Amino acid sequence: MIDFEKGNGLVPVIVQDYQTLEVLMLGYMNEEAWQKTQEEKKVTFFSRTKNRLWTKGEESGNFLFGKKLSYRL
Repeated sequence: MIDFEKGNGLVPVIVQDYQTLEVLMLGYMNEEAWQKTQEEKKVTFFSRTKNRLWTKGEESGNFLFGKKLSYRL
């Protein structure tokens, strides 16, 4: 289980290409962003600058889709 309490409710998240394992992005998620990502399969972060949920691609149309969602401690 992800412990969202340790980092004031935020955990760092690394998004990788599922075939090449190339790192595409580093962002932060709170529990709500994690749940939304799992439900919609579009990667959603918590933007610390906007202080709200932010789905990658919501403005540009360049979404990140979750192929395999997992976490490692």
